[in-house]
Amino acid sequence: MRPQPIAPQTGQESVWNYPRPPRLEDSTKHIQIIFNGETIADTRRAKRVLETSHPPVYYIPPEDIQQQYLIPSPETTYCEWKGQGAYYSLKVGNQQAEEVAWYYPEPTPAFAAIKNYVAFYPRPMDVCYVDGEKVQPQPGNFYGGWITRDIVGPFKGEPGSWGW
Repeated sequence: MRPQPIAPQTGQESVWNYPRPPRLEDSTKHIQIIFNGETIADTRRAKRVLETSHPPVYYIPPEDIQQQYLIPSPETTYCEWKGQGAYYSLKVGNQQAEEVAWYYPEPTPAFAAIKNYVAFYPRPMDVCYVDGEKVQPQPGNFYGGWITRDIVGPFKGEPGSWGW
């Protein structure tokens, strides 16, 4: 059963107006990710994936990420839209977080523009920012969406949302 979407105000987007299958688009918003006090990523060249009921997921070009902190993981993932994906763990100083970022080394043709771009789960990070605003993680522990004040739900991952 589809929940009652929150009506977006001026300058806001409703995740219920995002498409399925998802859409990929360029973003010039300033994206920053900090882990264990270190800036891991800093870009204005991200791409975002928009999918019905999900807050945006930002994919960051590899050249805008401090690659020395990424550790390839043997774990994989699969998305029906993007294809076979792989994970990275993150280690900065004495702090390590397992499988906190993912990427698609050979994405499907519709998502070829995010080949090797990296998305990060916001919850394990010290903080993630979009244009200076602190991101709220998508509810639950499965999805990696980034919630900001310009995005309204309800969001997949909230209690009772698995049937949406």
